[in-house]
Amino acid sequence: MTGDPVGRRRALGLLAAGSASVVAGVTGWVTGLGAPASGGYPVTGDQPLREPLASTSNNGALAVSLTAAPGAAVAGQAGAGLGFNGGSPGPTLRVRPGDVLRVRLINHLQQPTNLHTHGLHVSPERNGDNPFVVIAPGEVFDYEYTIPANHPAGTFWYHPHHHQYVADQLFGGLAGALIVDSGPDLGAATDRVLLIGDTTLDDGGRIAAVSAMDRMMGRQGSLVLVNGQHQPVATAESGVPERWRLINACTSRVLSLRLEGHQLTHVARDGYFLPVPEVRDRIVLAPGNRADVLVHPAAGRHRLLTDPYDRGNPGMMGGMAATGSTAANGPIALATLVVTGAMSPTASPPGALPAPALPTGPVTTRRTVTFGMQMGMGGGGMGFTIDGRRFDPQRTDQAVRLGATEEWLVSNTSPMDSPVPPARVALPGTGHQRKPGSRGKPAGRGARAGARLGAPPGDLRRLLRPQRLPLPHPRPRGRRHDGHHPGRTLTLAPGFSPEHALLRRPARDRGGMASATPGVLG
Repeated sequence: MTGDPVGRRRALGLLAAGSASVVAGVTGWVTGLGAPASGGYPVTGDQPLREPLASTSNNGALAVSLTAAPGAAVAGQAGAGLGFNGGSPGPTLRVRPGDVLRVRLINHLQQPTNLHTHGLHVSPERNGDNPFVVIAPGEVFDYEYTIPANHPAGTFWYHPHHHQYVADQLFGGLAGALIVDSGPDLGAATDRVLLIGDTTLDDGGRIAAVSAMDRMMGRQGSLVLVNGQHQPVATAESGVPERWRLINACTSRVLSLRLEGHQLTHVARDGYFLPVPEVRDRIVLAPGNRADVLVHPAAGRHRLLTDPYDRGNPGMMGGMAATGSTAANGPIALATLVVTGAMSPTASPPGALPAPALPTGPVTTRRTVTFGMQMGMGGGGMGFTIDGRRFDPQRTDQAVRLGATEEWLVSNTSPMDSPVPPARVALPGTGHQRKPGSRGKPAGRGARAGARLGAPPGDLRRLLRPQRLPLPHPRPRGRRHDGHHPGRTLTLAPGFSPEHALLRRPARDRGGMASATPGVLG
């Protein structure tokens, strides 16, 4: 282990770590509702949807071994990608509040790696959720996560988080779902995990190399996969409700999801229940976001689609013109739901859900934070900045007192939208809502469940009333606030926690976003 933990809110300073474009020549599956086009490797589709194998805790504990290695099947191509225990995604880990999760990570990659339990309220120290653990090729590391007894029930996930390697490893297929079981009975007869990732295969059926332009703008794969499969088929009974746990495990792609012929009942986001169920036509997920929805299947054949979402364009970067769009040319078919049988009566979801209470204490500190881009020294390319400074792991940009309540005013002056993971954020009340957009951008809600947060100049957004969640351990001395580990640090408004709230670029450039998480990036 080396260095102090780096706060996720600071990751926007990562040099040229933007979020998302596919260069010409690898657009095959991004057009025409996901149908392959010339220049891509043929893949297998229309296979039955497979759920990842699940490992479930027993008597307050779960102990698993995960081997990160090449050779996993991707889109039906054996040996094409990376996986945990030979599969992509890896096994689904199911625990309960109060459990102890022990993971032995074995590194059979040719790169260093580590493991991050995305969203869990656990310690970032030592062999906990520590992004500074370095597991060299051939080495083994034992993680132990003590899950607080009051931990929210919800959908989380795990993936590598080794700086400068995580995008390659995530793009290769290293990810898995992590479920904290508990919570109210939602009346669902089926509980599905749908982990959505993207990647690109070269002409030999291997994970394609990433160009300098892809790294600069952020990679966005030509294949969008559900549980590692290309356009799988799920079956359901008419009227029998299902719970879908949607996870955006893409490195850069924003998912604008809709199910043909259906509305989705949104019940939870990023591991937190909403106050009440909300009926939506679509769900928008930035990289790392999760959403739990209830589906009431209607007879017929229906596609799960993601619509185009333009995340912006940095223009000229390091002398190279970046003039393409970060949005696909049309909807992409992710999967098909085939529903049979006569419609049966369905139970309604609960009228109220166990959303965390909003904080009530006075605001003790107010801060202004500006996200931007700037040219490197000697014209060395564009990089993302916070308050005009690029990422530096040795520098502390913001020091926050544990338990304080702060108001942050955040603006985005860059030409690309940005998902923001400063900590747990919710916007109480109404009035912080994005108006319905165009070009496939649905309306977002700032008031609940971590929905999109727009912040072009002149329309700055306040992150109101932060609050600390109960901590399982005291805050270690000498460590600064790190929003990536919410179980040990200040939480900017607990409930509904958008781990990646979208900060929109200036109005003249709108339509997209650039991701800025230190691990889940181009």
